[in-house]
Amino acid sequence: MASLEVVRSELADSHKDTRLNLQSVLEGGSLTPEQRWGTAVACAFAVRNERLKEAMLNEAKKALANPEPVIEDARAAASLMAMNNVYYRFRHMIGKESYSTKRAGLRMNRLTQVLTNKVDFELVCLAVSAINGCEMCMQSHEKVVLEGGLSEEQVHDAVRIASVIHAAAVGLES
Repeated sequence: MASLEVVRSELADSHKDTRLNLQSVLEGGSLTPEQRWGTAVACAFAVRNERLKEAMLNEAKKALANPEPVIEDARAAASLMAMNNVYYRFRHMIGKESYSTKRAGLRMNRLTQVLTNKVDFELVCLAVSAINGCEMCMQSHEKVVLEGGLSEEQVHDAVRIASVIHAAAVGLES
């Protein structure tokens, strides 16, 4: 079973900044443990690196009193954003009104059936959307989390986690 320390040790010296950032973004900050580990797990799913995914799952299970709902929501967020980020990025980048008026026709029921809470789920979706580069999705999720009572600092911390998880995946594969 991979741990965060094992994954960090596998990052070459050329990835020292990522190795150090991987530790610092997952300690403390403005996020609750559920927000922090939900974001980390979802982002690990999104970057599709098995060692990183295993490490984040193991760390979440150690850090959280009730990890399963957080992990299941993270899994759902990564999957839904894999679909939505492609679809909505296409609509946004093409910029034709004709596409914007079409019904998506994609099932997204899990967005309303969260196991943790709606705002935390949206925060995790925002972080995954940052990895996937969907401007429309990031704007939409950011609006929901800010209206739901989270701060810009919490949004910033979640996106910092996303960026470092993405960098770690690149580092582990290079």
